[in-house]
Amino acid sequence: MFIYTVKTGDSLYRISAKYSVSMDQIRLANGLDQTNIVPGQALVIPSYIYKVQMGDSFYSIANMASVSVESLRKSNPAIDSNKLRPGMNVKIPNISNYNATGLGYYTLRNPALDQALINDFAPYTTFIALFEYHFSENGTLNALNDLPAIQTARSRRVSPIMTVTNLTSSGFSSELTHRMLNNPSAREHLIHNIYQIVKQRGYAGVNIDFEMNRAEDRDLFLSFLHQLKNRLKPANFLLTIAVPPKTNPNIPWLQGYDYGGIGSIVDLMFIMAYDWHHGASEPGPVAPINEVRQTIQFAIQHVPRSKLLLGLPYYGYNWSLPYQTGTIYPGISNQNAIKLAMNYQVPIHYSTEYQFPFFEYVDDKGIRHVVWFEDARSISRKIQLIREFKLEGFGAWQLSLGFPEGPWLLTKYFHIKKV
Repeated sequence: MFIYTVKTGDSLYRISAKYSVSMDQIRLANGLDQTNIVPGQALVIPSYIYKVQMGDSFYSIANMASVSVESLRKSNPAIDSNKLRPGMNVKIPNISNYNATGLGYYTLRNPALDQALINDFAPYTTFIALFEYHFSENGTLNALNDLPAIQTARSRRVSPIMTVTNLTSSGFSSELTHRMLNNPSAREHLIHNIYQIVKQRGYAGVNIDFEMNRAEDRDLFLSFLHQLKNRLKPANFLLTIAVPPKTNPNIPWLQGYDYGGIGSIVDLMFIMAYDWHHGASEPGPVAPINEVRQTIQFAIQHVPRSKLLLGLPYYGYNWSLPYQTGTIYPGISNQNAIKLAMNYQVPIHYSTEYQFPFFEYVDDKGIRHVVWFEDARSISRKIQLIREFKLEGFGAWQLSLGFPEGPWLLTKYFHIKKV
């Protein structure tokens, strides 16, 4: 598998002929329901045989295939890299020898949709975190129609995880978490309720996604996690957690998260390595590569690598221009972002600084927009960081957003662990 960047004058037919891969295969691998591709668009080419083009070198081929030149040479011992000729076939090496744990979040919709999605994603993930249970300040939990999804996951060798959040109708609530943590009986009640649901409904464990924790609640949050772990561990249930990305210990709004303390308690830590730019911020990349790298470098100083999952965003944002402070701009799935560029026939640009794609367009009302989103290139770079830093694996927010290129990238780089 390799990634091709569309050039001016390209068509799917020409790309198909150039690399001897059918148009249907390319469309399927990239989730395309139209053929009007645009310059700068990244296309996964689902073939492990590369057909040499004029001007190619082992270096350029290795770059497209995201492999080292050395591994490319080893996979093609009969080919003199100094004598490449157009039309020659070069074998792309198999690098899926990295055993990785995958955790995908999924927002439950209805049993039919839930079962279909889990069946589709089953080969590419270890755990599926079903979203979401939310709690009241006295520790009670809402009801959720999750049994069909749990049963489907189990039947496909995917371990279902119960997700508990502090999400309310007005967003993630630090006040709700504060009240629960500072009420010993409410803490005990919530822990008891989590344990009962995990045990009775067939979950493999729980994922705690408490966002916007206050600095004053830092130690109480650790105490809550410790109590919850002590309740779950005797029954071999897992405790996993989602945490915001920290590049250093001094970020004021992240003082409520002690990476070292959390990492000493939980089984897996999912780092939400995204939203450096978001719907309430100025336009920019959701997960710029330098910040993601710095987050990993900080995390591995405090948490064992065997517990760390790097979160990958399956979305971006669509800002209207000029940007207005105080406006909330909508999110957009990676797939819908590509469709939007194709519909407006605008080129997609790629920031080498941020390793992130973006494009601008003018809508039907004459309003200018800029869209930053993830594509196969930017996700591939983040996956390479997982291998570089020897992390336990990856995670995704969230599966129903869709990312057709995902299975190709994951199976290229990883052998997915099953529990």
